[in-house]
Amino acid sequence: MKRILLACSAGMSTSLLVSKMKEAAQARGVDVEIWAVAQDKAPKDMEKADVLLIGPQMRFMKKKFSKTAEEVGIPLDVIDPMAYGRVDGEAVLNKALELIGD
Repeated sequence: MKRILLACSAGMSTSLLVSKMKEAAQARGVDVEIWAVAQDKAPKDMEKADVLLIGPQMRFMKKKFSKTAEEVGIPLDVIDPMAYGRVDGEAVLNKALELIGD
């Protein structure tokens, strides 16, 4: 099972994206756990994740999260603003799986 963590300002704006990503994964038969947290919870939750995707409104936090991600050995990136705005679960899922190496 792949574990995908999304981080945003308050942990709520990505909830619809999480639902769309789960739908896309289920349609493709991909076994994933996807959840979203607020930025202050992200460092702790990174320990349980295989990848961290950051909401585009928080791209300035990438450098801060990079240190923790490196320590726990997971890749991270900022979610594409177009995919985020369109709530394109398929595109964001593809990016996460690409970063994981699957």
